[in-house]
Amino acid sequence: MTHETTVAASSPEPAVPAEGAASPPAARLVRIGVIPLLLVALLGMMSGLGVFTFGYGQGASYLSNDPLSCTNCHVMQGHYDAWLSSSHKNVATCNDCHLSHHPVGKWIVKGDNGFFHSLAFTTGAFHEPIRIKARNKVVAQNACLHCHSDFVHQMLPTQPGGDMLSCVHCHSDVGHRHRD
Repeated sequence: MTHETTVAASSPEPAVPAEGAASPPAARLVRIGVIPLLLVALLGMMSGLGVFTFGYGQGASYLSNDPLSCTNCHVMQGHYDAWLSSSHKNVATCNDCHLSHHPVGKWIVKGDNGFFHSLAFTTGAFHEPIRIKARNKVVAQNACLHCHSDFVHQMLPTQPGGDMLSCVHCHSDVGHRHRD
């Protein structure tokens, strides 16, 4: 073994490009800071989404209990008009029937519906007239039972989760009567 091979084998440091020589592209990205650039891009996208949601989409109105906020989306106008002529107009708002009455569940359902409604209305991927999802039918059914439990407690299943007819099976015009 010669002296040169011994020195080369024991030197673990990588070769440093000579001053003025071009460095590899990956090394340049690391030097300018890819992670800070990605964070700035993510912050910009989140800010843009927030401005769109709370500016153009009137997002703050969805935090209220005002039924007019539902008409921000034109597909809800018929539902709102039907509610105005319904028996529930004087006793219940949209939130009373379409959100959980549990304080945490309310915000989970509101967030779930808000996200998927805005996604559907932005992309145009929804059935018109709009249809209620199965999980929202459960929420509405529980809202009926919450408010009318004194009248329907004898019809409730004896075990939690037991079968029973949906309230709107017989009372199909409640809330949205005259809706097309």
